[in-house]
Amino acid sequence: MLQSPKDEVSALLRARQTGHSLPAGLYTRPEAYEADLDVIFHRHWIAVAVEADVPEEGDVYGVDIGRSSIVILRDDAGTVRAFHNVCSHRGAKLVDAGHSTIGKLVCPYHQWIYELDGELIEAPHMGKDFRYDLHHLRPVNMRSIGGILYVCLADEAPSDIETLAEIMAPRLAPYDLANTKVAYESELVEEGNWKLTMENNRECYHCASNHPELCVSFIDLDFGFDPDQLSDEDREEAATHGKMYEERTNAWERDGYPSRAIEHTVGKETNFRTQRLIIAGAGESQTPDALAASKKLLGTMTRKDTGDIHLWGNNSWNHVMADHAVIFTIFPLSADQTLVRTKWLVHKDAVESVDYDLEHLTSVWKATNAQDAALVARAHAGAHSVGYRPGPYSKFTEGALDDFSTWYVERMNAHGY
Repeated sequence: MLQSPKDEVSALLRARQTGHSLPAGLYTRPEAYEADLDVIFHRHWIAVAVEADVPEEGDVYGVDIGRSSIVILRDDAGTVRAFHNVCSHRGAKLVDAGHSTIGKLVCPYHQWIYELDGELIEAPHMGKDFRYDLHHLRPVNMRSIGGILYVCLADEAPSDIETLAEIMAPRLAPYDLANTKVAYESELVEEGNWKLTMENNRECYHCASNHPELCVSFIDLDFGFDPDQLSDEDREEAATHGKMYEERTNAWERDGYPSRAIEHTVGKETNFRTQRLIIAGAGESQTPDALAASKKLLGTMTRKDTGDIHLWGNNSWNHVMADHAVIFTIFPLSADQTLVRTKWLVHKDAVESVDYDLEHLTSVWKATNAQDAALVARAHAGAHSVGYRPGPYSKFTEGALDDFSTWYVERMNAHGY
């Protein structure tokens, strides 16, 4: 008897072994991609943008999420809103993906017109008895958490977004990301499944051998190591580093900067982890020399030695430093391709070539993104091979991958797969 696509995905989910990577089909099969869109990207909170994407009234930002699309805008009162990017007439897409500035939302097809709060105000040739009030734009659940915008396309969104807000609001408050600007944005299509993109970001096992630019400021020991494979000198260095972490974390928290690691992953609907990380070298920022990229610091920050607020999410990772932030969001394009969108944020009043040099600001993560794309493509090619079998995660360096894969299977099961 032939299995339905849903049954095939369910069988692959049941086959997953704890402590191992996923069965190949969950990375490569089109039906698994469709299931992921349905469950993870439509029924869970995902990061999609930042408030700086719509800095002024009338600014609009279209974002495609699989075959769905949303429009994020700032209305005439300065409120940031999100709607399904679909006209209430016959379903035409209202705006293209990307940025624009408008006075009203006008459907290109039949010229239905909406206010920026979603109210339908003009529908030509629909008759005097037409109920305008029944055809306003359909809103999307959205939360701004410290200036990062999260949406859930489902009518009923997971309630534990409140936990993320409670934890991250005080951590992000001093940086005032709502009053930043996008200094630079890049889009990179990785030739691999979105879960491989997320797995690659959740470990630094690969960093020393693949990310020379990042390792100037990033400390791979922060993400685990096998003590038995360290030399006596390296073991002593690791012990010293661990002690320094405890001392630095205590000092930061005494100074009012929440810093300790918090994990909200397995058994939760909204997946996230956050920690204030020490920056290596000069200790200021993720730049080629680990020095601050911008003279004008973010928000109310007055010091450059406050490390890196690291935040993982369902489809995102972020690094927030005193002088700038780097915000990453990912969107599946197919089973075999993933869009990685990266935004570099600086203070809204910072001036390029005066307060910051764009190459100094962006070069580390431009290089790292390209290197990661090559690694994801290599991993995805392996998943397509007849010789692939799920491999074991390192208990020292890849525990977060095991947690992510376990969370993924749990969430798919919870929604009927």
